[in-house]
Amino acid sequence: MTARTPLSAIALVGPVQLMVGGIIFLPAIYVFWLSLNQSSFGQAASFVGLANYAKVLGDPYFWRALVNTVIVVAVVVHIELLLGLLMALFFASGVPFRPILLAIVLAPYAVSEVSAVVMWRYLFEPDVGMMSQMLSFVGLPPIEWAVKPNHGLFMVSLLSIWLHLPFSFIIIYAARLSIPSDLYEAGAIDGASSWTAFRRITLPLLMPALLIAALFRYIFAFRLFSEVWLMTGGGPARTTEVLAVYLYLEAFRYNAFGSAAATGWLLVLASLLLALFYLRRLYREMFGKHV
Repeated sequence: MTARTPLSAIALVGPVQLMVGGIIFLPAIYVFWLSLNQSSFGQAASFVGLANYAKVLGDPYFWRALVNTVIVVAVVVHIELLLGLLMALFFASGVPFRPILLAIVLAPYAVSEVSAVVMWRYLFEPDVGMMSQMLSFVGLPPIEWAVKPNHGLFMVSLLSIWLHLPFSFIIIYAARLSIPSDLYEAGAIDGASSWTAFRRITLPLLMPALLIAALFRYIFAFRLFSEVWLMTGGGPARTTEVLAVYLYLEAFRYNAFGSAAATGWLLVLASLLLALFYLRRLYREMFGKHV
């Protein structure tokens, strides 16, 4: 027989569950209902079924925003994980002045996105920006992020990596510090090289942390908005839009609440499918050998 949950425990947990339901699930249900209706400012919602989803999926701007999102997310997340892993190994190796260097590395995470975009726009301004002048000094052309879509996406990716790298780094670094030094000492006694120790000890034990960092960063990066909106505004000619910017334009520029809600749910489904893959992989890494 299974033990029953005491009423006192239910009474303590109940308010939290109600709060979670009120904050998360009720708005999500409302947005789903809105995605099945045609609605705008001053217009009563009228049920249209899946027409909004068909409209969004038939919009070429949606597919362009989806491709841009996938490109930016793939570049940002993988480069962040690689840099975070390298930095974690560097700090764990006993680098001097570690507290000062840690403060420098974590500093971007304390900068607001608006301030960061303003700073980067000035640094990479094609005519007078310091970084543009440095590129010109070494014979490279400036990054014309305001007129060339590829340059705009490149700038957004760089900015996102700079802003969110501390998040991935701190997860991987904490996992690296939790690895017992006895394992490396035993490996050295057995004649394992540094590469072998990394491949056989460090990387397998860091895999759960890497998966967790990748999972969160993929979900957060799919919702990328501020960097794109403040840097390029989705231009020129909507060529640097991502899904979150597309959703914003549908809702607040074109006043199409139904298609905007449908876009939001498509974004949620894409995030859930991606999260499911990483959660299954994480479960196998952490518990697969014990079940």
